Amino acid sequence: MRLFTTRRLRRLAVPVVAACTLTGAAAATPAMAAAPCPTTLCHINAQRTAHDLRPLQLDPRLERAARRHSQDMVDNRYFAHDSRSGARFSARIARTGWMNGRARWSVGENIAWGTGKQAAPRAIVASWMRSAAHRKNILSSRFRVIGVGIVRGAPVGGGGATYTTDFGS
Repeated sequence: MRLFTTRRLRRLAVPVVAACTLTGAAAATPAMAAAPCPTTLCHINAQRTAHDLRPLQLDPRLERAARRHSQDMVDNRYFAHDSRSGARFSARIARTGWMNGRARWSVGENIAWGTGKQAAPRAIVASWMRSAAHRKNILSSRFRVIGVGIVRGAPVGGGGATYTTDFGS
């Protein structure tokens, strides 16, 4: 999970732990058990609704940034918010033009990968909800839009799916 704002560009001191998406059962939260969802966005919005937050809307630029990052992690066999060249995720989002014309902005990101049943959207979101840092992005009232990028394959091994969600306000 990473969060950047225009007020003070900073990196949160909360590391992303890949193991959180690879181990354990995908325990459903009440919000997930209430309604079947076919997509990651549906599961995320179910969590937000259960916490009296408005749903996130898909943003094509954030979606492009998220999808490209997931693909890059699979193609180049790494798992991190920063690219292999060291570019921060906010730079990746900026390259899409998403920040252009905005006086103020805030972005955050969750990444995950899994294999088998752990690669399903429900399992990925359940895993994020068990992590305080990832949960914070999902339940942040400042975020209004999201891009979801899911690609087949994993940074290690090959099977499964890799997820990137880029949040914006």
